[in-house]
Amino acid sequence: MISRILAAFSALTLLLGLIMRLTGHEVIGRYVWIAGSSAVAIWIVVTSIIRLLRRDAGVDIIALLAIAGAIVLGENLTAAVVGLMFASGRGLEDYAEGKARRTMSALLNRAPKTANKYIGEALSVIPISDVAAGDRLLIRGGEIVPVDGLVESEAAVLDESALTGESLPVRHARGETARSGVLNAAGPFDMLATTSAADSTFSGIVRLVEAAQRAKAPSSRLADRYALIFLPVTLAVAAVAWLLSGDPVRALAVLVVATPCPLILAVPVAIVSGMSRCASRGVLVKGGGMLERLAQGNVLFFDKTGTLTTGHARLTAIETTGSLDQNELLRLAASVEQVSQHVLAEAIVSFARKRNLPLTKPSDVREEHGAGLIGTVGAHRVAIGSYGFVSKITSAAQWADMLRKRMRREGTAGVFVAMDGAMAGALLLGDEIRLDTPRAIRQLRRAGIRRTVMLTGDHRDIAETIGEALGVDEVLADQAPSDKLTAIKAAKPANTTIMVGDGINDAPALAAADVGVAMGARGAAASTEAAGVVLLVDRLDRLAEALVIARRARKIAMQSVIAGMSLSLVAMVFAALGYLPPIAGAILQEGIDVAVIINALRVLRVTSIDGIHGRLDATENARLSAEHHELGPVLDRIRACADHLPVLPQDAVHAELVELDGLLSSTLLPHERDDEKHLYPRLEPMLGGGDPLAPLSRTHREILRLGRLFHHTTEDLPQGPLSPEAIQDMQRMLYGLDAILRLHFAQEEEIYHGMAETV
Repeated sequence: MISRILAAFSALTLLLGLIMRLTGHEVIGRYVWIAGSSAVAIWIVVTSIIRLLRRDAGVDIIALLAIAGAIVLGENLTAAVVGLMFASGRGLEDYAEGKARRTMSALLNRAPKTANKYIGEALSVIPISDVAAGDRLLIRGGEIVPVDGLVESEAAVLDESALTGESLPVRHARGETARSGVLNAAGPFDMLATTSAADSTFSGIVRLVEAAQRAKAPSSRLADRYALIFLPVTLAVAAVAWLLSGDPVRALAVLVVATPCPLILAVPVAIVSGMSRCASRGVLVKGGGMLERLAQGNVLFFDKTGTLTTGHARLTAIETTGSLDQNELLRLAASVEQVSQHVLAEAIVSFARKRNLPLTKPSDVREEHGAGLIGTVGAHRVAIGSYGFVSKITSAAQWADMLRKRMRREGTAGVFVAMDGAMAGALLLGDEIRLDTPRAIRQLRRAGIRRTVMLTGDHRDIAETIGEALGVDEVLADQAPSDKLTAIKAAKPANTTIMVGDGINDAPALAAADVGVAMGARGAAASTEAAGVVLLVDRLDRLAEALVIARRARKIAMQSVIAGMSLSLVAMVFAALGYLPPIAGAILQEGIDVAVIINALRVLRVTSIDGIHGRLDATENARLSAEHHELGPVLDRIRACADHLPVLPQDAVHAELVELDGLLSSTLLPHERDDEKHLYPRLEPMLGGGDPLAPLSRTHREILRLGRLFHHTTEDLPQGPLSPEAIQDMQRMLYGLDAILRLHFAQEEEIYHGMAETV
């Protein structure tokens, strides 16, 4: 604020002095210039003393000597011009810092202020600081657990994603530990406190963040790194010029042309331009020093949940026994789940509605808290919930054991469904990889990141599967918040580290890394407080853009510094030889300033790093996404048909294959032909390059070939029972078609997402 006031005051006094001089009031004008430049000189003295006490050298002393020398030697206009240049430079830099910072009291916002304590059988609301070990508490639905404790109710379903990074809710039975800072994702439950608020898990993470922030050394300004060289050189040249000529005006001229305006102005202009460019792409950088560190980053750590993945449960597969088709199983399950308080119910109901399935209001519903529920839908009695809950009211199914093993391998949650006392199928839910993650990792590598590391609390087998799919260089599994902090600290001595996360559990690592990046669009408030960079748009690829912008800004700033200082050194030589008087030197310095500032402003012209020349508007992008979603049941039908062919009655095999062939011919294959004929020609100019969609066009041809082959094979099937070899041949064909379609859809969705028109 002071720098901006001084800049305005310097500009005003310079203008007023010129007016006085032109109107014949030269003496008044001289004193006006002295007043303006003296104010800046006093400010430089105060700030220089403060910085010297911190053992922080800078180039400000050159400007101070130039202003003071000009006043002493009567070069008052020169003093006013130098003062204005200095004050405006500092004002611009302070403005950049102030614009980028936000007050984010994140941990205080999340931390509960009160708790519901049982006193006898009555409930009393008490301050969180009054909770002690042994208190019985009530945790209502949607509340944050205030302290660590033991579950006293039958069960509690907790959303621990902000604390552990695990996206799926966790069911805690009676007697199990519930940690503070997690969200009650279901109905109310009773808890016995085992710690006070100060000793809880949540408070421990807060202390880790604070310790990591205190341990982080403050960064120096890019401009000041040149002070150790430029300052003594300037003073030496000025001293030699004075001694050899005996004329102090020559020394003043040297100081004037040496006033580090390319440093004072060009660097903050480049940095604030970089920060502004980042902000225009939805990336908030908290200060110029943070932008400089981001530009130097070479090792990137990612939290998995909510950063590389979507961070919330989504229906990934529908498994049936063949007695029901997938849509009917989903419809029955979603109908019952409409009245459930379980956090997974919302994902199931939402998916069914996206498929436009007609849901029925259930009747005679009975829910076992945290385990499952039973209700009547139409003429059927439907049970839905955990395997343990559903298996108690149905007979054992061998396929269910195989499915549970698959769930453990893939890290998914399973909601089992029984109809009229028989196990009918299961809905698998998991945390999917974000559409932009693979492309973002590729872009980050191109931007200069040498090593990528995924940090996750998942078990190693699940974590390594995801890491392999993403192509990260290293996977660190079973990571607690303290483990993430240790991994960051181990990498820091030899690298500039960047950590990306979105949960409370990531906050210590975000604070400890050289650059912490928070997914602020929907991340935990604690992570945005600890981070130096916040992604305001829920897209990881924006980090790659920010990295490119930061590197470009730093490169241009250094170009401006080197060019400006080189020109200043040449001008210093001419000034020392007496060819450049102070006022001419000040004018020349202004010319140098203008040149380096114009160069610095090139940061604002940094273009998109993905090379895309056009964007899909929101309507078009939504239409393309909806088309794929509508075809989802067709893909599920292909896989289900392949799975069930060996167990279908022989008289039903022909009908199933003919029906599937008709479905492909009427929906899927026309969609692929239309994309190839109409959509791809429109996208190619937007993407740029010679033939950017050639691989996907090749996939189209393979899909159409397999579809035609399946059609002819179905037509040529003999009447009567099919041989095992014929069924295996059909299965191979369907599994191949299913695999290539799912890969093709994923590739198209990644492209569409990258071309989406956003902030």
